Amino acid sequence: MDPLTAVLAFFVPLVHISGLYCAYQAITHTRTAQGAVAWAVSLVTLPYFALPLYLVFGRRKFVGYIESRRAGDLALHHIGSNLKLALEEHRSELSETWPPHAAIEELARLRFSRGNRVKLLKDGQATFESIFAGFDQAQEYILAQFFIIEEDGLGLEFQRRLIERAEAGVRVYLLFDEVGCIGLSRGYIAKLRAAGVLVRPFHTRRGLRNRFQINFRNHRKVVVIDGRVAFVGGLNVGDEYLGLDPDLGPWRDTHARYEGPVATCVQLSFVEDWYWASRAIPELNWDPEPCSGVGTDILALPSGPADALDTAGLFYVHAINSAQQRVWISSPYFVPDDRVLGALQLAALRGIDVRILLPQKADHYPIYLSSFAYIRPLVDVGVKIYRYQPGFLHQKVLLVDDQVGVVGTANLDNRSFRLNFEITMVAVDRGFAGEVEAMLREDLAHSKEVPATDLESRGVLFRFLVNLSRLAAPVQ
Repeated sequence: MDPLTAVLAFFVPLVHISGLYCAYQAITHTRTAQGAVAWAVSLVTLPYFALPLYLVFGRRKFVGYIESRRAGDLALHHIGSNLKLALEEHRSELSETWPPHAAIEELARLRFSRGNRVKLLKDGQATFESIFAGFDQAQEYILAQFFIIEEDGLGLEFQRRLIERAEAGVRVYLLFDEVGCIGLSRGYIAKLRAAGVLVRPFHTRRGLRNRFQINFRNHRKVVVIDGRVAFVGGLNVGDEYLGLDPDLGPWRDTHARYEGPVATCVQLSFVEDWYWASRAIPELNWDPEPCSGVGTDILALPSGPADALDTAGLFYVHAINSAQQRVWISSPYFVPDDRVLGALQLAALRGIDVRILLPQKADHYPIYLSSFAYIRPLVDVGVKIYRYQPGFLHQKVLLVDDQVGVVGTANLDNRSFRLNFEITMVAVDRGFAGEVEAMLREDLAHSKEVPATDLESRGVLFRFLVNLSRLAAPVQ
């Protein structure tokens, strides 16, 4: 037998056996029956094509993350348990003011805390001025985590300030996503490490079973200062987030600054990610400290593909179903699953004021195309959809009635609901909700309402591309 024949005799059966095994995995673990059938048929009939795709895109659960929390001396478990006990002193009483809070607390495995202060940060200038001021005020440590860090003007300023604080004796921890930061040079990271900054990639491919899973991403954008102050929102580190991209124009985004016990909860989310990336737990302040005076009731809701439930998606469904007067949502990407789509339709049919604010411009064209497929099913039942005109809209904001304002990192799409690690900050406070309403009203004033016939009015090729893009909705 010649060498080529020998290789084929080994390789061909291996591919087909692997295809059969993965087809079994798809049948037993894929979320929907349609997805299971599609994977199983393709893996059996076209294994040479389908097997590489399944290895990258097939799984919906991130393996090993939960187990890592339970490893060693269970230090993370002790931290989480002790934090829950410490937060009991600052626990919110929302049973009468907002009864839907109970299910969200169960999703978060944490409670709403009182004694917090929150400040909206509109757009990049305000956000990074506040974050950099936080860096300057840090006494003990800085925790920073971003999906994207660009090696441009803002990225170099971010690097300089972290180095400055590290050289001043402040402990600095930086966590980044390898996919989002694929363009970040080794020199950029080496310079941070040389100054004493502890830098880690998130390691989405850690472990044999995650080796090919570049589909999972850590999409969180978090900064924590001394366990007292936290920043969470839509902005990454790059010049485009300051509105300096000539193609996308002015960048519309929202972050928020949180002070009080909830900052410690954000810190817990960071530490769980840091432990996955480094197998180390930094020594941090775990004593929640409330703000003086009347505070805001806030909960930090981390979510991701390691969760037993689809945390982010269930939160949105519950929030929409709980609305009594209105649901306003702003998201750069709009690829809702059937649950969210149905919840939005039912809310409109109940007479709820449902408004969805999307960008007019696109930075990821396939996702932009997919959003057109959902316009008519929503507008026909009374949902109002708007497209923001001045530049690219990237904020992830939710307003429910007159008392719940939400700022986070999760988009309204399947990727954020099932494939990304995200964090969502839920504030129950009429004052803050009023600020969110005013901000969204200003955004709506710079937007155009989308008619139900928006897709039908476009050309045949565009409509075909919309339907083709929608086929990829599960990984968008």
